[in-house]
Amino acid sequence: MMDDRDKMEQLGMLMQQAKDLAKKYKQLTGKTFGITGEVAEYEAARLLGLTLLEAGHPGCDAVRPGDGGKIQIKGRVISRDDERGRRIGGIRLLHEWDKLLFVLLDEDYEPYEIYEADRKDVIAALAAPGSKARAERGALGVSKFKSISQLIWKHE
Repeated sequence: MMDDRDKMEQLGMLMQQAKDLAKKYKQLTGKTFGITGEVAEYEAARLLGLTLLEAGHPGCDAVRPGDGGKIQIKGRVISRDDERGRRIGGIRLLHEWDKLLFVLLDEDYEPYEIYEADRKDVIAALAAPGSKARAERGALGVSKFKSISQLIWKHE
């Protein structure tokens, strides 16, 4: 049986191959390859020492060792100077989680910032006056999310 360190090492090699493939796909088609969520989950786990959960845990992607905090992870490929008008979508409130992590990835799918917000702050932001349809979709603007969260990791 594989231990967590071996699993993360193998996953890391696979993620690098996927990132390379995604970059080539973008060069050829001009479209993004749908791996952003998986890359964000992997990078958050690798950088923050989280334990990724297997499929079947709705709304919860990882747990924090020690306190067992349940974490939902979102990611977005955004150039460092092009965050205006961008959204974090698909925030699931029906499921159980304690913190929401948002991983910002550059054009090469490499993380450059990770933000963390408490569930109560995310719920309040989604419930704030504005678009009811956007709130129903669980979509927050990147700048709004940054205003209610803390920067917990930054690429130096």
